[in-house]
Amino acid sequence: DEEEEDGGPESALEKSPFQLTAADVYDISSVVGRDLLQLRAGPQLPAARARLQFRIVRVLEMLEALVNESSVAEEQLRRERDSLRRELEQLRAEARGSAPQPSLGPDQMVIDLTDPNRPRFTLQELRDVLQERNQLKAQLLVVQEELQCYKSGIISQKRDQTEELERETRGSSAGTSKDSEEKTIIKRL
Repeated sequence: DEEEEDGGPESALEKSPFQLTAADVYDISSVVGRDLLQLRAGPQLPAARARLQFRIVRVLEMLEALVNESSVAEEQLRRERDSLRRELEQLRAEARGSAPQPSLGPDQMVIDLTDPNRPRFTLQELRDVLQERNQLKAQLLVVQEELQCYKSGIISQKRDQTEELERETRGSSAGTSKDSEEKTIIKRL
């Protein structure tokens, strides 16, 4: 019933190749098959041949249009793919050259875990180590000065005086031994 409303199976030959459905393909094959059977039957040879040739030519035109369209679409897809690949490579090259700087807070930083020279300590740990190093450096300077004094003989002459002062400070004040050591060192110098 639908075939008769649409004009029968022959109407499929009139459609655009891009509007064909699977049912239209079957209709076209039935029309071509029917024409081939009529050719075998015999008496209407010239009319049947002409009709069949026309239909075969139309089917070939449809196939050509479909093939051209698919190859054009395929070529467009290839171009698009190649364009996307080039764009991706450019983006990768830019990313290698200058990595985008994400917005970070004041106490945040980005670390590349593959970098062998990446920081391995927190900022607070580094501050503590630097503070300790500075204290040790100050102590070393004091000891070096004291050593110079021993070498030059200044301390050996005033050693007796220093011992007296130490006794006085220990006896008279309730300060810690650290305070007395500092006072002794200062007095020696």
